[in-house]
Amino acid sequence: MSGEPTDSLPEVARRLVRTTYGRRATEPVPLASGAWSQAFALTVDGAEAVLRIGAYGTDFAKDELVAGLAGPGLPVPAVLARGMVEGWHYAISARAHGNGFDDLPAGDVVSALPSLLAAVDEIGRLDLAGTTGYGSWTVDRRAPYRSWAEALLAIGTETARVPGWRAALADSEIGLEPVEAGLSAIATLAPYLPAERRMIHGDLLSRNVLVADGNVSAVLDWGNAMYGDSLYDAAWLIYWWPWYPQWGAIDINAALLAHWRANGSLPANLRERLHAYLIHIGLDAIAYCTFQRRWDEVRTNAETVVALTKRAPGEIGLD
Repeated sequence: MSGEPTDSLPEVARRLVRTTYGRRATEPVPLASGAWSQAFALTVDGAEAVLRIGAYGTDFAKDELVAGLAGPGLPVPAVLARGMVEGWHYAISARAHGNGFDDLPAGDVVSALPSLLAAVDEIGRLDLAGTTGYGSWTVDRRAPYRSWAEALLAIGTETARVPGWRAALADSEIGLEPVEAGLSAIATLAPYLPAERRMIHGDLLSRNVLVADGNVSAVLDWGNAMYGDSLYDAAWLIYWWPWYPQWGAIDINAALLAHWRANGSLPANLRERLHAYLIHIGLDAIAYCTFQRRWDEVRTNAETVVALTKRAPGEIGLD
């Protein structure tokens, strides 16, 4: 981000709205603050909208692209405007209403889970014509890696958005050993991974799924979207499910198996593929939490990764 402003984002939001819309818009009211952006509620010409301001415009551009691809089975709010203001990137989107899936009690999760799994299927069906590569893609709809396994193994390399984590982890009592073990295990599982390229959200939960009346009302924040195996989003649910103790009585593995069987046969090499993705998700969490210096979470994820690496390929207790 060039010319980082010194004023708070709420003040930046107010100036943007006043300058761009004048009396056509209401004063922006702060909503949730995510890891990479701040959201504000407002109305523009009488229509409810959400303004987001952050350092990474690519995230908002990806939201816009996916909204243009999604059909009625995958509710993604339309992006109405994008641009820059005082060195920050911003986007204004149509507002969707609902409760964050993360915030639902167990009973509501049971009701909403079929809709969420159907939305995951729809993500995997998005049209990728004109796209290339594997891994995280950019606004030109290109991803940098030649194979899905190569994209997964790149998790051991630092990125501009999450710099310095390797040195920090190496200097900690945890060390780099869990990362190296995880990368070795993914390499072992690579022969089981498919060559298919499908859309992956890559950050389900984290209040990126809204639910209203028992159905998914919006799938938000496509900044982590990738091209690869669509089973990755299922693995995301499996990995993070235990972090929500209020859902402890809900067997996400059984729900996924029942969903897949109801929609056809189980995917080939299901357990081996999920095994690789669970390790990758844990490695991703280690890198991010190290960057944030959230050492208790680093330790927990490192323990999970090490436990997964000690299992034979596909031995992940899915049943």
